[in-house]
Amino acid sequence: MPYTPPLWPVSIKGVALDAHGRVLLLRNERDEWELPGGRLEVGSPDGTQAPDGSPEQALEREIAEETGWKIQAASLIDGGTWIYEPIPGRRVLIVTYGCTVLTPDQTPVLSREHKQLGLFTAEEVPLLTMPQGYKRSIAAWFAQV
Repeated sequence: MPYTPPLWPVSIKGVALDAHGRVLLLRNERDEWELPGGRLEVGSPDGTQAPDGSPEQALEREIAEETGWKIQAASLIDGGTWIYEPIPGRRVLIVTYGCTVLTPDQTPVLSREHKQLGLFTAEEVPLLTMPQGYKRSIAAWFAQV
């Protein structure tokens, strides 16, 4: 029997700040706050959906789809790559980038993918219900900008 390597979902996330220096977060179906972003698109067999050319391109597309914001992916956040187990037995590799928001004065919009959208200060983030990996990434980006 040939060896089949395990497959890991990869989620590309971004720390994006509005014009007032607040981080954009989305509340998911588990009632946790999370960073915007999502999976890399492999494209469709019929060519109607092109594959993402890079993780940065995937992040820029995902944040536009989820919030309406236009961003440019900046650098990978130190300590922003981590493994998350949202439900027992399901592990996801999270890769987090800092972002430059190209439309910081634009009010973000909530897509149907999430329950709620929020903008939070650095002081508010530690009090939120969200995985520690996101909190570390946000703190690292706030320290950098």
